[in-house]
Amino acid sequence: MEFIEREAILTEMNHSLHTMLEKYDLEDVGIFQEEGEGNDYYLGYTVRKNGEVYMIHQKFRKDEQGNLKPSEQSWVIECEEGDSRGYENLDAVFSYLNTTVKH
Repeated sequence: MEFIEREAILTEMNHSLHTMLEKYDLEDVGIFQEEGEGNDYYLGYTVRKNGEVYMIHQKFRKDEQGNLKPSEQSWVIECEEGDSRGYENLDAVFSYLNTTVKH
């Protein structure tokens, strides 16, 4: 996969927020982005489901112009209880959250 402008990725992610709210029965959803060490960059979503907040993201590599490309294809869930890793897609992430979230 080639490097893509960060703003193009963010625009696409923003377009998906409303759909995610409905599809995954979320209370709130926003964009999560964080600079890592070196050329690492983390991009994904901050979601609230059943009163709990989760940061769901993938790891990207950043080039000299600030463009990004995924460096790992799996998703990570961060929450107060700790991280959970290795989800192939958002459906797998929310399937896990639906079975573990306190109701």
